[in-house]
Amino acid sequence: MSPIVTVQDAVTAFADYIEPTDAELDAIEQEMPVILADVDLLDAQIITLDRTPTELDARRIRRARRRVLTERRELANRTAAVTLPGGAA
Repeated sequence: MSPIVTVQDAVTAFADYIEPTDAELDAIEQEMPVILADVDLLDAQIITLDRTPTELDARRIRRARRRVLTERRELANRTAAVTLPGGAA
């Protein structure tokens, strides 16, 4: 009979090496407004799952969609400005 062994040691052996780098944390921080806007949109959509959406629900979803699009546009503009210094395309 062979013993059953967990692979916990093998999985967590490299835990110190899988921490996010500073560059990855900066990227997440830069994308945070988009992430939060997406969460707000999901919240607005989840509210309407178990009932017929009211006019207020429809406005909340439209507002959240506009915010997502605005935040994505601003992120794209910030990213383009950072990755293309001097206006080079």
